[in-house]
Amino acid sequence: MNGEIVLLPVGEVDRGILAHLGAALTEAFGCRCRVGDALPAPEYAYNPRRAQYSAEMILTRLVVAKAGRVLGVTDCDLYVPELNFVFGLASRARTRALIALPRLRQSFYGRRDDHALFLARTAKEAVHELDHTYGLGHCRDRRCVMRFSNSLDDTDDKGQEFCATCRKKTQT
Repeated sequence: MNGEIVLLPVGEVDRGILAHLGAALTEAFGCRCRVGDALPAPEYAYNPRRAQYSAEMILTRLVVAKAGRVLGVTDCDLYVPELNFVFGLASRARTRALIALPRLRQSFYGRRDDHALFLARTAKEAVHELDHTYGLGHCRDRRCVMRFSNSLDDTDDKGQEFCATCRKKTQT
């Protein structure tokens, strides 16, 4: 896997989180990763009935010229119509992905925050969504980074690496 990955903050996103993601993605994908210009807060995607933001609407606006891949990072709670929430979403066009930070924090669930755990979760979800842009689907191996996360426990249970089957798929 090669090509540049551009991290695009969507609204206000802590620079330390973006730096951590940049390092994690450089290591995971072996390519250059840089932070692009922030996009404004996605008020156009807000659904007041759900008190959430449409991941699909935001994803369509993530475009960077000459980038191999784009990962939007937002501190907005995201949803897709068929689910209560999503940690992230990847485009079918296979160039863009998006992750949401709020539900990766302990405090979202009334627990005391653990910054190191939060950063590990963001890296797992970022790698997971970007791997979809390379054509990988969900995996049944509960330790594989490509395992679908339906809850925070699912994210915590999975590893940051591919299982043997998914690793083979990335090498073809």
